Amino acid sequence: MKKISKLAGTIILCAGVMFSFAACANSNGDVSNTTVKNAAETKINKSTGTGKKVYLAGPMFNQGEKDFNLKFTKLLEDCGYQVFLPQRDGIEAAQLQGKSEEELIKMIFALDAGEVKKADVVFMNLDGRVPDEGACVELGIAYGFGKRCYGFKTDTRAIELGLELNPMISGCMIKIFKNYDGDKLIEEVKQYLSQNNL
Repeated sequence: MKKISKLAGTIILCAGVMFSFAACANSNGDVSNTTVKNAAETKINKSTGTGKKVYLAGPMFNQGEKDFNLKFTKLLEDCGYQVFLPQRDGIEAAQLQGKSEEELIKMIFALDAGEVKKADVVFMNLDGRVPDEGACVELGIAYGFGKRCYGFKTDTRAIELGLELNPMISGCMIKIFKNYDGDKLIEEVKQYLSQNNL
């Protein structure tokens, strides 16, 4: 368990460094939200692919989280997107009996990071007092590869004083959907998708 905690800390640190480099990309040191979004838009124009492959990042550690992820995935799939949902399509550590800790880490990281790289779009569940650590790393990988990134939030909790989300997370996003009623949020995203492509 100690190794996993140490590796998770290292991965989060690396993601933070990657976010920092992206934010500091312009020469005058301006790291305003506009600058970060412009940097994201520049990278997005270079992205290739069908435009229809979505990686859904977020927490999947209790039944409520898993149920909402499935509901959101169904919405995207009904709108013609191919969704990779780690809880459904990936590997859950609890299901990998007999593997060593090192094997688990390598298998899960390789699969999920590889699927992020294959995706055209990353959609991130931002719920929680802070967003899920693994999802933050997936967002960092996606942003670094010029993927289009979106988020959604139904949770009223936030850690940042005066800010609902850390700017290093929200700065990666093209759009964040917020509604504290999960069903209404699903309807808002459905309406958006009826008029826009991700």
